[in-house]
Amino acid sequence: MAKVLVWYDDGCPLCRREIAVMRRLDRRDAIEFLDVDRSDEACPIDRAALLSRFHARENGQILSGAAAFAAMWRAIPMLRPLGLVARNRFVLAGLEKLYGRFLKVRPRLQRALGATTVPGRSTK
Repeated sequence: MAKVLVWYDDGCPLCRREIAVMRRLDRRDAIEFLDVDRSDEACPIDRAALLSRFHARENGQILSGAAAFAAMWRAIPMLRPLGLVARNRFVLAGLEKLYGRFLKVRPRLQRALGATTVPGRSTK
């Protein structure tokens, strides 16, 4: 099975912390984490779009938001049940609503953690 590809912003302290947790949980090395600014992997998504929402590729399909998180969870045995439940369209819709709320507070969280840029407006 192909690895799940996850794009993230290494310049964002919040993103770095979250990806560090996921790397520790990914004991099977089933996920490839790609820094948006350092990846040689040809990315089919505009950089600004990558920085504005969480994106992943699972089985060749590009996913964003809650669906991308669910794909990452499915690749980690401990989180797999949550990722499988998220395949239900109603559960995924609820998770997407929560993710939308998170996106509204994310800039404040990033500033609190020392970020110097806002997603989609990085100076890198």
